[in-house]
Amino acid sequence: MPRSSQSRQSPRRALSLLLAAVFLLPFGQSLAQQPPSASDFTRRPNAWEVSLSPSGEFVALAIPSQDGLETQLEVTNLTNGNTQVLRFGQRFHVSDVVWTADDQVVVARAELEPLKARPVSMGHLYTSDIQGKNRDVLFGYIRDDGNRRGRRKDEGWSSVVKVLDNEPGMALVRFTCWNCGENPDTVIFKVDTRTGNRKEVERGNSRASFQFDQTGVARFRTTFDEDDEPVLSYRRNPGDAWAPLPKSIAGRLLFGARFAADNNTVYALVSDALEPAQAYRIDLQAGTRTKLAGSPTVAVTGFMYEGRGGIPFAVTFDEAKPSLQYIDPNSAWAQLHAGLMRSFPGHMLDFTGFSRDGNKILFKVWSDRDIGSYYVYDRTTKQAQKIIDDKPWLASESMAQMRPIEFVNRSGQTIHGFYTAIGTGPKPLVVMTHGGPFGVYDSWGFDAEVQYLATHGYAVLQVNYRGSGGRGEAFQRSGWLGWGTTIQDDISDGVRWAIQQNLADPQRICTFGGSFGGYTALIQPILNPGMYKCAIGYVGVYDLPLMRRTNANSGVSERTELFFNRTLGTDMAALAQISPTTRVADLRVPVMLAHGKDDHTANFNQYKAMVAALDAQGRPAELFAVPGEGHGFVNPDNRAELFRRVQAFLDKYIGPGSH
Repeated sequence: MPRSSQSRQSPRRALSLLLAAVFLLPFGQSLAQQPPSASDFTRRPNAWEVSLSPSGEFVALAIPSQDGLETQLEVTNLTNGNTQVLRFGQRFHVSDVVWTADDQVVVARAELEPLKARPVSMGHLYTSDIQGKNRDVLFGYIRDDGNRRGRRKDEGWSSVVKVLDNEPGMALVRFTCWNCGENPDTVIFKVDTRTGNRKEVERGNSRASFQFDQTGVARFRTTFDEDDEPVLSYRRNPGDAWAPLPKSIAGRLLFGARFAADNNTVYALVSDALEPAQAYRIDLQAGTRTKLAGSPTVAVTGFMYEGRGGIPFAVTFDEAKPSLQYIDPNSAWAQLHAGLMRSFPGHMLDFTGFSRDGNKILFKVWSDRDIGSYYVYDRTTKQAQKIIDDKPWLASESMAQMRPIEFVNRSGQTIHGFYTAIGTGPKPLVVMTHGGPFGVYDSWGFDAEVQYLATHGYAVLQVNYRGSGGRGEAFQRSGWLGWGTTIQDDISDGVRWAIQQNLADPQRICTFGGSFGGYTALIQPILNPGMYKCAIGYVGVYDLPLMRRTNANSGVSERTELFFNRTLGTDMAALAQISPTTRVADLRVPVMLAHGKDDHTANFNQYKAMVAALDAQGRPAELFAVPGEGHGFVNPDNRAELFRRVQAFLDKYIGPGSH
């Protein structure tokens, strides 16, 4: 496996390493520009992720290579700016950067995730010291080389689930076998990331998940019964056997657990039935809990912590309007966070890493118009050090504001969403539907597709329809069996709301979406004649019976098949009636279709079936089928070409001079 490393001063960040008082930081001073090009939006960011070492001395950055074919690790000394470049292999992407000691880093081998075009783990772990020496495969499959047998034969998925700070270099790794049957065990190993030595410490049937106390002992376990319902177990004391978790602690789900130093007090997100998750402080010995924060309609999405191993000082919400709630507004950490937020108006600020002593804090600032920047703050000097801007060539002042909205659907339920546009008054509207459909949701933040359209004259409507995540399981289940009915009702009700609010020109509306959003893009004009002028399907599903047959023939798991049975249905005749291929005669608007020829999620046969159905009606679509791309495009050039073609299509049918 080709490897190389080198030490250098990073010129790209030389100026970023200058110290500046954080409360004097000018943010977003660049002048407004002409709308950026499609290539500007699809260009790789300067860094995919940033991680702070436990000593607070170094940051590790996952940096795309100039040709975009690799993601390398750059370890930078925060004092002098010297950078060591760690290259793990030819065309090797890294993600999930974890420091296991002051001088040891673990990364996951990654592939570019299609719809977001960013690296995501493939389940193989690699380790290296910060000098680029002693690199090794922690979990993965190494082929034999002649008579030399590969050291690792791990055929499965692995991830670091906890770093053991009291044992430098040691970490807990979760491993699930790929070829051990339908329901393989979940195994937790204690791993020495310097030597690769490992020891099994926990094993759970099927897809078990574990949550650990400060010393690395598993104290909560979640498994699933034959009906796919969660089963919660716990250890009241570290040495106890597993026992059912009392309902007084959690009725249905408990996740995101953080133990306090006493290894008895736990901070966790809890759902007792199907309601949105709430934040609690739990006393395991007493079997009691105290509610810290929560909403009856929107889930708590996470905690903000007082340092590397500290307790939470705030909770966050992001399904509707992004917000945070300080658990104790008078705590020093809450006041520090609030002070930093005031230095970046219009932005959210996340603490993403801490030094062991709590003096150095890595934080990211981001917004709907700014993809983000990373800083390290020194609590002693009260100064901040900019590490990197993700995409500085996209001026935030040129971007559109993403406005959280809500409306009441025809069933009397409040539905959330977002409206993004530059300026005021009715505009040509693009109804952009997220994929899934279940559990996924749109949230406030920078979205390249949305901003590209908004900066080129369009308004964009996103609806978190019934079935979307972020509002609890009951809201998700309310969308089950609603692919072509209740979900679509929520989206069209959102369009009518936008028209009533004078936000959309009713004569210039088009649909656009990927995956399930591609299905929606074509079914919406069928179900709502006259509402839309055009439709764009991107890696979409258009023939539901064909999808069910393809899944069955491709060997999807029994659990996946049961999920489709519950959420989509088994009546093939009924599924055909809500399929765009079957209802193509009612699809009376111009259509554009884009698909990756290597798509195995929304199989390429979906694209071919829709093309054939349109051709049979004598109404061929505008087509863009790309070899080498899968369920969404990852190549920046292909993504940019998609953006340009989408804009040209919209300009033709709802843009200036389209009437």
